[in-house]
Amino acid sequence: MELLNPERPVAVRLHELGIPFERYEHPPIATADSAGAHWAAIDAVHCKNLFLRNQKGSRHYLVILEHTQRADLRAVAAQIGDGKLSFASPDRLMTYLGVTPGSVSPFGLIHDSARHVRVFLDRGLRSAARISFHPNINTLTYVVSGADFRVFLAASGNAVGEVMA
Repeated sequence: MELLNPERPVAVRLHELGIPFERYEHPPIATADSAGAHWAAIDAVHCKNLFLRNQKGSRHYLVILEHTQRADLRAVAAQIGDGKLSFASPDRLMTYLGVTPGSVSPFGLIHDSARHVRVFLDRGLRSAARISFHPNINTLTYVVSGADFRVFLAASGNAVGEVMA
């Protein structure tokens, strides 16, 4: 994992997949709630990404939803067929996605070569024409088409499902 420049492996992977992206710089954004002013001029559906674990810590999930939504973790757990879910620790986040808190992104899946993390998209994102994520660093935002994002997810090899968050 390239910690000094976490953006580079993401840009390389998108290039390998033939996925064009737009790149935006901004001050650090630690939470989706604090991002509004920085994302206002970017035409895309902006997302928040929740890295969760089951109660035993044996399964990990990346739940992706529009940044204005509130996730009901009990409802999500019931839909994915697991018990109680909670936020995973920073150590688990680094182990499985290669990112630090505040930089959680589906682009972290490039570091999950064992395909341990299961991805769940909120159904509302299905129709997103353009979608944005941090490229594993919270001072940048990448925008890709919704179709290209699905190409990226398919190429990751991780299990992908849908939920109503």
